[in-house]
Amino acid sequence: MGILSWIIFGLIAGILAKWIMPGRDGGGFIMTVVLGVVGAVVGGYISTFFGHGRVDGFNVGSFVVAVIGALVVLFIYRKIRD
Repeated sequence: MGILSWIIFGLIAGILAKWIMPGRDGGGFIMTVVLGVVGAVVGGYISTFFGHGRVDGFNVGSFVVAVIGALVVLFIYRKIRD
């Protein structure tokens, strides 16, 4: 996937993660994109580690893995920040 695809994919995953786990987070658009992209990488790593697949394009499986990873990253971010 190209860099623009990763940014769009990350933005959508980050928005969904923040919607599922609401809270007072700053950062706006850039932080949401970073959260989603890092979440997709983390989710892909965790998923591959457990043998369930990886993030490899725009499909439902990759999207679910990316959102779960973004939720993990958001949780850790909030724990570190507080």
